[in-house]
Amino acid sequence: MSTPNSTPTKKTKNNKNLLSFLTEPIEWVRMLSSQLNPTFIIGVFLIYGLGQGFSGSFFKVVSDYYWKDVQKVQPSTVQLYVGFYFIPWVLKPLWGILTDSFPVWGYRRRPYFVAAGVLGTVSAALVALEGKLAAGAALLCFLGVSASLAIADVAIDACIARNSIEVRSLAPDLQSLCGFCSGSGALVGYLASGFFVHHLGPQGSLGLMALSPALTIVLGFVIYENRTSGLHSEKKQTASESVRMTIRSMRQRMMYPQVWKPSLYMFLALALNVTTHEGHFYWYTDPKAGPAFSQEFVGVIYGIGAVASIIGVVIYHKALKDYAFRNLVFYGQLLYAISGVLDLFFILRWNLIIGIPDYFFVVIEETATRITGKIRWMPMMVLSTQLCPLGIEGTFFALLMCIDSIGALLSRWGGGVLLRLLHVTTTDFTNLWLAVLIRDMLRFAVLSLVFLIPKADQYEGLLPPEISENNMTVHVDEETLELVPINANTQD
Repeated sequence: MSTPNSTPTKKTKNNKNLLSFLTEPIEWVRMLSSQLNPTFIIGVFLIYGLGQGFSGSFFKVVSDYYWKDVQKVQPSTVQLYVGFYFIPWVLKPLWGILTDSFPVWGYRRRPYFVAAGVLGTVSAALVALEGKLAAGAALLCFLGVSASLAIADVAIDACIARNSIEVRSLAPDLQSLCGFCSGSGALVGYLASGFFVHHLGPQGSLGLMALSPALTIVLGFVIYENRTSGLHSEKKQTASESVRMTIRSMRQRMMYPQVWKPSLYMFLALALNVTTHEGHFYWYTDPKAGPAFSQEFVGVIYGIGAVASIIGVVIYHKALKDYAFRNLVFYGQLLYAISGVLDLFFILRWNLIIGIPDYFFVVIEETATRITGKIRWMPMMVLSTQLCPLGIEGTFFALLMCIDSIGALLSRWGGGVLLRLLHVTTTDFTNLWLAVLIRDMLRFAVLSLVFLIPKADQYEGLLPPEISENNMTVHVDEETLELVPINANTQD
């Protein structure tokens, strides 16, 4: 009698599990919106999802084809050019100080969103519509696109840092949200890039780069922000004093071992991870030495990598956010270094010896690298937010991200120098395997620096009481973005 009823019960349970799986992300976003603020969540979706995710990935693929097919530049030179894209990100503390200390018409965020959007829109339009620009002019336009993303990113990062300090239990969730948004946007950008490069060419495709900054302009007009009273000479003086005090306060806080040690690790972990991406890209598309992947499939490769990044975020969010910082960073870096060996197998064509086709092996390689890369870096982003003192959290987080950007800049330039020293060109890939081997050895070497990471859990406060709160005399009365629910009870 019970047997016939068991099948419908199983189906009902499976349907409930499937429904729960599909609705869980929606409920999670609702929870974050209720505890923080919907405007903040929308800002994260726009800046991280559409900006850094879609635009960043689309720009990566299209600009590679632009330098290769339109400008006809050597891979080592392109690797150096890519390093210049990071200069606006190195200047993030400057953008942070500007947005925090110098309101425009009483607004601290809106004008900078608008300015960033205009800069990105004009830069993308110029390189797409002006015919074949000189290499220097094209590089300046690409710098404009990168600066647009960096300036818009600063405002959102300030809110993320403050929320992570005030609601420590949500710090890993906020980094997971950023990872989901950027990963999803990157997936769309990578998949679309190959299609548009094939049909519009690399230069015509760059016109789509104007989409994200155009919406950033709209965000600047619609995002919630309280307008401060008009500025006069005393307030201007206060702003300049605030800049000096902020710089002095940041310098003092960087002297604490709890701050400079993990900051040093993040810098070295990025700087020593020399990238040989441009050599890989030229080899991917070479019909003689490489596998001769098509434009569409190159986009698919990176799209698969974006999916793998999302999987890495899910693994971290579901299983790893309760582990201590040092243990998680060590094992994440170890897995990341091991996954890099797959690149060496691919360049040496050992995958064909064991019978694995290029199209299948590159999927394995890209997936392993992206998943382990996310697992090793997610706790570092949570750690960065926990190092920020209240009051100057926006500028201080920008400083930490600036240190990371300098490390990433050296990574790009170091890879470019390595490719040039080993004479890797558009037609000669003889020593590309050696460049990859050196890169992998440096990834393993980073494991010796993990002692710089604290042993604390990810929910613990890392700063001692004397620096955990901002003791600056300048106090900002209003937040430019609402960081608590509008109808929240503010009483104790």
